Amino acid sequence: MKITIAIDGYSSTGKSTVAKQLADWLEYIYVDTGAMYRAVTLFAMRKGLISDGFFDKEQLIKKLDAITITFVKNPSTGKAEVCLNGENVESLIRTLEVSSFVSPVATVSEVRAKLVEQQQRMGEEKGIVMDGRDIGTVVFPNAELKIFMTASAEERAKRRYNELLERGDSITYASVLSNVIERDTIDTTRKDSPLVKAADAIEIDNTETNIEDQFHTILQLAKDRIAKRV
Repeated sequence: MKITIAIDGYSSTGKSTVAKQLADWLEYIYVDTGAMYRAVTLFAMRKGLISDGFFDKEQLIKKLDAITITFVKNPSTGKAEVCLNGENVESLIRTLEVSSFVSPVATVSEVRAKLVEQQQRMGEEKGIVMDGRDIGTVVFPNAELKIFMTASAEERAKRRYNELLERGDSITYASVLSNVIERDTIDTTRKDSPLVKAADAIEIDNTETNIEDQFHTILQLAKDRIAKRV
């Protein structure tokens, strides 16, 4: 018997990493909702709808019907990558520039409604692992397993900084830390679907936990929930 697994939490806590691991092990479908919001943000940037100190929300809302987001499997890695209107934008949406604008875009109720509707359709048959900010509270409030991931802002910024350096981006740790803190503030204080821990979610603080130990902890939780469904 398959279940729905919802993984929420702060930015750069490794939600996507553990969600992909779980989906691979369980042979479930993995959906990166953060990538969907990043794709909408990239669309807005390309259309000149958002930049430093400027955001034309009304025009973005009017253009939402022109946005189609899909996932395709990379034949080399076997991982799902996000496409915006048929274009693979997986690497383009992972820049610090997109990160700096994604939270304001994600506060727009119409954007959230469009993406939540798509996400709920993806999970109708269960057997899905989805990570984001409001999966256990809004998208799948009845998910059999809900995980809420957290870590210190400094540790999350260090991880993100190293990731961007490996990509070849020219950035500073201070700018990444500032971005992490700013995103936390926006995510937790927005009026529409703020980042909060669901009452029945299990909190995982991985500030000092390695990826392997964390995976086995969450995998065991998933196995326990699946066993209860049999």
